[in-house]
Amino acid sequence: MEAEQIKVAHAPAPGAPHRYRQYLAPAFALSVALALVAGLYLRNGRPRVPVAAAPAPPPPVKIKTVEVQRGDIEQTVLASGKLQLFRYADLGAPISGEISDVFVAVGDGVKAGKLLIKIAPNVSVARLEGNQAQLAGLRAGLAEQQAQLDFAQLQFKRQTQLKTDHATSDESFESSRAAMTAATARVEAIKAHILETESATRDDDEAHKHTEVTAPFSGTVVALTARPGQAVTAHQQAPALVRIADLSKLTVQARVAEIDVPHLHKGTSASFTTPGYPGKHWSGKVRQIVPVPADGSGEQGRDTFYNVLFEVGNANLRLMSGMSTQVSFAIAHAHDAIILPVTALGKPDSDGLYSLKILDANRHPQLRRVRIGIRNQHQAQVLAGLTPGEQVVIDMPAASASNTPAAAGHRIAVHPVTHLTPH
Repeated sequence: MEAEQIKVAHAPAPGAPHRYRQYLAPAFALSVALALVAGLYLRNGRPRVPVAAAPAPPPPVKIKTVEVQRGDIEQTVLASGKLQLFRYADLGAPISGEISDVFVAVGDGVKAGKLLIKIAPNVSVARLEGNQAQLAGLRAGLAEQQAQLDFAQLQFKRQTQLKTDHATSDESFESSRAAMTAATARVEAIKAHILETESATRDDDEAHKHTEVTAPFSGTVVALTARPGQAVTAHQQAPALVRIADLSKLTVQARVAEIDVPHLHKGTSASFTTPGYPGKHWSGKVRQIVPVPADGSGEQGRDTFYNVLFEVGNANLRLMSGMSTQVSFAIAHAHDAIILPVTALGKPDSDGLYSLKILDANRHPQLRRVRIGIRNQHQAQVLAGLTPGEQVVIDMPAASASNTPAAAGHRIAVHPVTHLTPH
């Protein structure tokens, strides 16, 4: 019995293995769930640490340059202008009367002496003949009065002699003197009347001789106001009946700014273009610089301009008066010079020199001071500081300056120009 009891005491109680198994399964499931939750937390809940990217290489610096070259350069003064007539004549009426015929039209070419207009004078032939008859009568009357004057002078001379000899009365002496004075006055009056009549007759005669308006020289009719039936006055000038112009030569009137006028003088070469003939150039030489401001300039704050005149040949009559022109006056010229585009220049310093960046053999920019001579809108002459073939920097972005060779440890060298010598 005891042995059996002891055996029973060390053996599991009935039903024990079954209870342990029912707790083991839930515990295992809970452990797995906790492990899964912890894994998910570690995977999704913890912040990610970004991986540092490799630095991108700097973009290449774009440096724009221009090359120093040799060539011809011309400094010019630019101005706008108009073509005008060079030689012309305004013709009026030589006599008073009425226009009977007009033989030309605007644009017609005429030869010297050609009949342009015919005028019927106001003076009739009868008036002219009447004046001539009156003049003849006056001259006859003058002869008669002159004879009477001669007789009166003879009588007075005789009375004067008798008066000296006390052989005549005072009354006879005074009467002869009065007769002589009256005869003299009549002669002078007739002479004055004759002069007046001669003048009127001469005018009437000229009126009948100058009833025609003719061309004074060969040219072109550029203006015409005469119409048949139009009444005109002798020597009428405004408005002119007809204008004749020689179009084989025209005048260019250029308006030049006051700052540029001192560079011009008589004989300065000039050329111009006109919109009607693109690409075509005409040339001439300055004839005159008008020494007073052009109309409408220099007043009430306006810029002052001066008219500069020069002539241009127009044998083929392609140019016409009134055409607009763009004029260029050549004031300086250099042959086979060292030239540089003006886009490479900035502002000069107090010494009149320009500071430019020049690329050396390793394409490192180096600052250099340069002396400039004549220049125009596009190019400038280099007197000292540059040689043909060198590259001048015209654009180096400031944002990329840290990437340039100079920023990487190469300092920009400044070349003094205390002893500049022209190349």
